[in-house]
Amino acid sequence: MEKIALFPGSFDPITKGHEEIINKGLNLFDKIVIGVGVNAGKKTLFSVEDRLRIIGDIFKDEPRIMIMQYQSLTVEFCKKVNAGFILRGLRSGLDFEYEQSIAFANKELDAHIETVFLLSSPSYSNISSTIVRDIIVNKGDYSKFVPKGFKI
Repeated sequence: MEKIALFPGSFDPITKGHEEIINKGLNLFDKIVIGVGVNAGKKTLFSVEDRLRIIGDIFKDEPRIMIMQYQSLTVEFCKKVNAGFILRGLRSGLDFEYEQSIAFANKELDAHIETVFLLSSPSYSNISSTIVRDIIVNKGDYSKFVPKGFKI
């Protein structure tokens, strides 16, 4: 049976930290679905279409990655794409506390879906989409924080 993981997030924008977790995940899973979540109540810098395009450009040469948008509970989207795993990256202990509570809730919603946590490298532990958005908005050099191939 094919091992499929969903890597959910807003990816506004995708960072080198996200890219690292995805690449590590490819060592564990047959396929990764990058799920770009849509939250109507959240103000984003990039449109969903732009985020899908940017991520698609970055991973265009990796056939084991699919990029899709979704607007539902993460476990419901997992069922839709046949993902038995939710892939999450951790930068710090604070991330773990937050992600653990979400993982427990997801487990209550569907006991068959496992959450897998992967640690980011120390060099990426300080990178967040919030920081990168701020650099972009203020016309700074964001290139060292985003994957190669990132084009606005």
